[in-house]
Amino acid sequence: MKINGNAIRPGMVIEHKGGLWRAVKTQHVKPGKGKAYLQVELKHVLDGTKLNQSFRAAERVVRARLEQRNYQYLFEADGTYTFMDSETYEQVELAAAVLGDQAAFLQDGMAVVIEFYEERPLGVRLPDSVILAVAETEAVVKGQTAASSSKPAVLANGRRLMVPPFVNVGDLIVVNTEDGSYARRAD
Repeated sequence: MKINGNAIRPGMVIEHKGGLWRAVKTQHVKPGKGKAYLQVELKHVLDGTKLNQSFRAAERVVRARLEQRNYQYLFEADGTYTFMDSETYEQVELAAAVLGDQAAFLQDGMAVVIEFYEERPLGVRLPDSVILAVAETEAVVKGQTAASSSKPAVLANGRRLMVPPFVNVGDLIVVNTEDGSYARRAD
């Protein structure tokens, strides 16, 4: 399916220069002279190389048709992650390179969406947020809570992030899976 060059959004997969590229970041640019364009940071789906490309509104690009299927995360063994199709119960194994930083957020039994291009798995879409326990964090310094500040914390999955001063060891927090940032305390 062809789309206008300025319709590219982060997460989209397009066919460009003979390969499949995922848009990582997009920024609309309107120079003082000339026509506006969209500056896109692209990442090659297979080898991970990056490319910065500008697209004008009049340019047409081919958006790759991805098939999305529901899967359930089962387990990890030697850097290979196993998922089960929710309908057919067939299992798919993905290398850690396909998951990237998202692997840290996988939890047993988690429902995910795997994107396929011509029966080849390209990527995994996790839920927008996950609930994780705080394994370690610094104590609050008196007077620090008056200003909007944050402190470092290590989660149960080993991931490090910044949290508000009122978060303590053992607290359950909601973390955004897209950027790994603190969202709020879990209910």
